Amino acid sequence: MSRKTEQTVIIGGGVIGAMCAWYLQQAGQQVTILDRDRLGAACSHGNCGYVSPSHVLPLTQPGMVRKALRSMLSSNSPFYVKPRLSLDLWSWLFKFARRCNERDMLEAADSIHRLLQSARQLYIDLIESQKLDCEWQPIGLLFVFHDAHEFHEYEPTNRMLEKKYGVSARPIDGGELTKFEPALIPGLGGAWYYDCDSHLRPDKLMSELRRILLRDGVKIVENCEVTGFREVAGKAVAVETKTQGEIPADRFVVACGALTPFLNQHLGCRIPIQPGKGYSLTMPRPASCPTYPLIFEQHRVAITPMNSGYRIGSTMEFAGYDSSINQSRLQLLMDSAKLYLREPLGEPVQETWYGWRPMTWDSKPYLDRAPKFENVWVAAGHNMLGLSMATVTGKLIAELLTGQQPHLDLRPLRIGR
Repeated sequence: MSRKTEQTVIIGGGVIGAMCAWYLQQAGQQVTILDRDRLGAACSHGNCGYVSPSHVLPLTQPGMVRKALRSMLSSNSPFYVKPRLSLDLWSWLFKFARRCNERDMLEAADSIHRLLQSARQLYIDLIESQKLDCEWQPIGLLFVFHDAHEFHEYEPTNRMLEKKYGVSARPIDGGELTKFEPALIPGLGGAWYYDCDSHLRPDKLMSELRRILLRDGVKIVENCEVTGFREVAGKAVAVETKTQGEIPADRFVVACGALTPFLNQHLGCRIPIQPGKGYSLTMPRPASCPTYPLIFEQHRVAITPMNSGYRIGSTMEFAGYDSSINQSRLQLLMDSAKLYLREPLGEPVQETWYGWRPMTWDSKPYLDRAPKFENVWVAAGHNMLGLSMATVTGKLIAELLTGQQPHLDLRPLRIGR
């Protein structure tokens, strides 16, 4: 008698959920993705598309509390916390503040580094094996500084990253910078070039993932909001949805990003994620378009030159689940770009976008079984590195659900840590 194929339901159709589906399907599972909107419509759509092994350090760095407190006084700060009465927010901020020291920063960095290193190679393997047309460009990333003092101040950080993690950048001083990247204006302080990084177009990646998932038999159910689980003897036997009734399965993966806390009561635990709103503007490539993706460190703005377009993005706004677009945040992106680029904007603006990043107080994701159930796993809380970590998250979830030994140590990513 042939063995019954295991049925797995993934709740959440962002890049994390899609990658979980891919690796589980490759491991022999029958997979269904449920999404409250459309596959790839939320934070996986309009981000800056970086796959960045260079992004080792968490937000919880020494001095970050002081910066955060200053930011609360200015709505024009790249990092903005909207003052409001929210027990969850203030508990999160308190735990975040306690982590802003060198010891805890390095503890988080150890886990982030391992995830990013594995993810990059998995991206290369997936894109090459499946011939994904997602504008993948493994050409590196420039951290650009507006003034020379800040450029030189980064040098100890670069030395530490090289010594501890083997991640190093090449310094390019202000005099050389416009030769290396002619789209930048003269007179900037300098930049650090990380040749280990890559970038792609996120919406094209999601379209390609949809293509290969459907090709290989994964079922995608859109406009299907999950409201809870039906439980029998400590196991979830079905998810309850608003539009499709009950959907049964053998195993379940919660990959809802910033929306994961809405299922906390049903999971039997608290996943302490806060939505950190980021913005982007997408437009045609300007005539003087950068070759390299750029991060303007002092202004926390990112530039992504794509084959088919051009994107300005970033900022971090803790304003709860606010679905409005704050025009002043978009203006901040454009104004900051003008400080660095000869031709900062393309015309016309094709899309203004926001997305809720799933921010955790220690900058590490959650990758663990839900305490209430034997057969429900959580894969969420990837902060600003969801795209960068998507492949490794998918592979690790597949290893967990199929009884394999995970190829990375998951103890630092457990629920309740």
